[in-house]
Amino acid sequence: MEKREDDQQKRDDSRFNQTLKNVQGFLKGRSIPGKVLLTRRSDPPPYPISPTYQRSLSENDAGRNERFENPVEVEDHNSSKKHDNTYAGKLRSNSSAERSVKEVQNLKIGVRSSDSARVMKFNKVLSETTVILEKLRELAWNGVPHYMRPDVWRLLLGYAPPNSDRREAVLRRKRLEYLESVGQFYDLPDSERSDDEINMLRQIAVDCPRTVPDVSFFQQEQVQKSLERILYTWAIRHPASGYVQGINDLVTPFLVIFLSEYLDGGVDSWSMSDLSAEKVSDVEADCYWCLTKLLDGMQDHYTFAQPGIQRLVFKLKELVRRIDEPVSRHMEEHGLEFLQFAFRWYNCLLIREIPFSLINRLWDTYLAEGDALPDFLVYIYASFLLTWSDELKKLDFQEMVMFLQHLPTHNWSDQELEMVLSRAYMWHSMFNNSPNHLAS
Repeated sequence: MEKREDDQQKRDDSRFNQTLKNVQGFLKGRSIPGKVLLTRRSDPPPYPISPTYQRSLSENDAGRNERFENPVEVEDHNSSKKHDNTYAGKLRSNSSAERSVKEVQNLKIGVRSSDSARVMKFNKVLSETTVILEKLRELAWNGVPHYMRPDVWRLLLGYAPPNSDRREAVLRRKRLEYLESVGQFYDLPDSERSDDEINMLRQIAVDCPRTVPDVSFFQQEQVQKSLERILYTWAIRHPASGYVQGINDLVTPFLVIFLSEYLDGGVDSWSMSDLSAEKVSDVEADCYWCLTKLLDGMQDHYTFAQPGIQRLVFKLKELVRRIDEPVSRHMEEHGLEFLQFAFRWYNCLLIREIPFSLINRLWDTYLAEGDALPDFLVYIYASFLLTWSDELKKLDFQEMVMFLQHLPTHNWSDQELEMVLSRAYMWHSMFNNSPNHLAS
């Protein structure tokens, strides 16, 4: 009996490792010939399907959710008080899971605080000599006014110091440090690089044109060179992981946000050639340091075999089983592994799955989570997947793979994203204090 169990475990491990290898190999985004057939779990698929990305950007970088409900504050018409509904606030409260469910169910479009009131709250927090980061996280979790995002994101990531007296000097020093690193590592002839460094630079150069392919701004040569400098410099200075495909996607929200300080109008009308070399360098430096801060909190997501992502995929599977057992059982019976679709979600933080116009709003919540982000991603992605619970239960293996690789999100607005985040908040409130269901 024990021998049979050991043999089964070895087969499972082998299948898992092969699936992981296949998924990593197909993060390049290339289309695979249609002749390649989808196979069930017993014969790990070579990932024949590459995603089609439908994205658009509004003139105001429409990552906002001003016209929808505010999960931070929901007015109780029977009381003069307001409930603190932020994620940070719920960590301090003793509210029950039932209350969380009721609060989410009671969210109504139009009950959020006025835009001017929210702006005043942000201005009050940001105008302090020393910004109270906990207060800023409470506000930012639910969306940041688009023109405040550069300052807020720098603060949330710990790149800019909370003390306003030190902020300018610190940013100037860090930007200079980045510029020196580019000169030391990037601005070199290949003759002064190792073979591994040459290969890594070539891979980055291949991936940059594939980054956000349907937003014309990212197809500008100067934009791609900026991405290349940021990614290569980061990879050289972080040898434990080096460059991993998917990290190129993670730079794009930062690039858009920090360029918005210098360029007006819609993103599709922007041109990097309108900026001085000094401003381009400053933007790149901000992207580099914010990327560094982001990835510092998930280091094992991009090291060899990406164990951090593997661990979170397992937790996602267990959480979905707990929340929606029929969907979980249906996927299991048809041989669909969570790794086959969720690996990319974690690797690229959903950037390839939803319209790019919504990414900045999603990242407001990501960055507000701080060090808790990796664990909270499990709840966001469970909510994201179960958006299509009814549809998934009607599909067989090949149809599920096709569906999950081409999710119908291209027409999503802030409202759909807010619902995903609200459910994630609710489920975190319900399950986070009973972690045995996510035990690895």
